[in-house]
Amino acid sequence: MSNACGGRKKCQTARIKGKLHMNENVQELIQSRLKKVTDPAERKVPVLEEEQAQSIASKCGLKINDVYNKAMEMGIHPYRYLRNMETISLKEQLKLSKSRVAVVGAGGLGGNVVLLLARLGIGQLVVVDQDVFDETNLNRQALSNVTSLGKSKSGEAVDLVTSINPGVEVLPYQVKLNTSNAFEMLDGAEVVVDALDNIPDRFVLEEACKKLGIPLVHGALAGFEGQVMTIFPGDPGLKHLYGNERASSDRSKSPESVLGVPAPTPSLIATLQVMEVLKIILKRGKIFRNVMLHVDLETGGMNKFVFDKHV
Repeated sequence: MSNACGGRKKCQTARIKGKLHMNENVQELIQSRLKKVTDPAERKVPVLEEEQAQSIASKCGLKINDVYNKAMEMGIHPYRYLRNMETISLKEQLKLSKSRVAVVGAGGLGGNVVLLLARLGIGQLVVVDQDVFDETNLNRQALSNVTSLGKSKSGEAVDLVTSINPGVEVLPYQVKLNTSNAFEMLDGAEVVVDALDNIPDRFVLEEACKKLGIPLVHGALAGFEGQVMTIFPGDPGLKHLYGNERASSDRSKSPESVLGVPAPTPSLIATLQVMEVLKIILKRGKIFRNVMLHVDLETGGMNKFVFDKHV
């Protein structure tokens, strides 16, 4: 028994030494390949370029995100995030890079949300959508193009995000979220984004988020109007907006079906949702909690509806 214990200890010690050596090696490589640039405000900034990050990741058997995280821990900016400086500090950028966000729905709202979060530098994205692209999606859905027709929306999210920011990992689920699979897909996320298109599914999502203790950023739209509200566990949430309307309704009579969805609306509502995600993760700014922001792009109106915390 003592020999077995001694063997395990030696193995553990060897693994720890191996990790420390790898860590030192990565740091040395980053240090040797960084360069100093002058940013638009004429400040000298140490940066690590994408090509160098990819090379180091390949050499050390790591993910690009691991290399970027190590660089940021060393006070070095990934070059791709240089224009985030000051608005988002390096410490905050690192926090985003270590975060996981789930986006449920990868259509008009969700597609825009996914791309914005990827550019922002969220390290891991869970994308849930059972559908495939069709031609009517091309007017507004950011993940769609003429070559993606008939392809999985969640699958296309992987390819497009990789082409934009290979430091972001996408976990795709081509399924419909329901009470039996929601926990598996959402568990571990710091924030969940509601980019669904019907009320019953929203209630299922909200209930799962509340049980898991995860904030939910709700968004909905029709025509040139849209709304955003953030729901924390314990908040009345969707009851403020829809009462207890959980039963399936006739989709043909929904506002979205009747009024349509022109491209500007999902782009704006998705931007507001992503800003809520940012504020929640970084614990800054004022969140639309128990508040619905209603936007009318055609009239230029923005109105806040403040709800009682209790229903």
